[in-house]
Amino acid sequence: MTDHGNVLDILIYVFDRYMLVDDPDVPEREELAEDLQKAGFEGETVERALDWLADLAGERHRPELSPSGARAMRVFTQDELQHLPVDCRGYLLALERTGILSPQQREIVIERLLALESAELDVDQLKWVALMVLSSQPGEELACERMEDIVFDLPYSRPH
Repeated sequence: MTDHGNVLDILIYVFDRYMLVDDPDVPEREELAEDLQKAGFEGETVERALDWLADLAGERHRPELSPSGARAMRVFTQDELQHLPVDCRGYLLALERTGILSPQQREIVIERLLALESAELDVDQLKWVALMVLSSQPGEELACERMEDIVFDLPYSRPH
């Protein structure tokens, strides 16, 4: 990590250090903030990253958008069009089409991407955010594993 001022860098650090282990033991917010500052991340950016994670945790119980199997066309808002490049929008819809993301999870990914307040979003950032969203959703182990394979460029096999 070269830029210690980036919220996504902090999120990836937290995810890698605490969430990719078999039995995650994430410290409380204050202790986590101290750990991140000791690791060299800046205070204001640490707080923004911790807020981002708290907001993500709050998404666990969001009601389902549509009945299972129902298809709808996603129309992006002007703000989304401005901040999400075409390749990100296409990749996001591909993740949904292949069954990795549900429509509800797609919406959470979009919200979390926009909440990064990054000047330039790209597909690699989208992959990480999608992985973080899936890992925060109960019962999404298979989709999370598939997304991990994508993030870490490992081949994955689709269930038959």
